[in-house]
Amino acid sequence: MSKNVISFHYTLTDQTGKTLDSSAGGEPLTFLEEAGQIIPGLEAQLRGMKVGDKKHVTIKAKDAYGEHDAGNVMEVPLDKMPTRGIKVGDRFRAGKESYAPVVTVTKVTETHVTLDGNHPLAGMDLTFDVELTQVRGATEDELAHGHAHGLGGHHH
Repeated sequence: MSKNVISFHYTLTDQTGKTLDSSAGGEPLTFLEEAGQIIPGLEAQLRGMKVGDKKHVTIKAKDAYGEHDAGNVMEVPLDKMPTRGIKVGDRFRAGKESYAPVVTVTKVTETHVTLDGNHPLAGMDLTFDVELTQVRGATEDELAHGHAHGLGGHHH
C-alpha cells in the first residue's frame, strides 16, 4: 500500500472544551502517513477521509500521548540542579544532548524540585475538530526521508 501525505486543519480541545492548539488562521498541518509524526489515534481517524471532510473526534490518552507514567516523575535535590530560581511550570532538557527528554517542573520545595518527564498532555483524552485539506501520494524522496516536503512540509 502506498503512503500519502495528508494536510488538515485542526482545533484541539481538552475535556473541558478549552482550546489547547489550533491551525486556524495558519497553514494546515501536513504529515507523511505511518511516519509517527502525529499521534496514532488521530492518524487512524484521518485515514480514509476525503478532501473537504470534517470530523469531531475524541482520542483516548493511550492513543494520544499515552497514560501518565509515575516512573517518569522524579524528585531532585535543588543543589543538584544546574540553575537557580526554578519555578513550577519551567521546562528544560534533562541533559545537554539534543535528544535529552524535556521535563516540566511540577513542585518546588526548599530542598527539592519535582520533575515530570511525561508529555504535558499525557493522561488526557483529547478532542479534535479536523478538516482534511489535501491528500496526495508521497514522493520517493519523502518516503526515503520519512517526512513530507513542500507546502506545509519540510524543505531541503
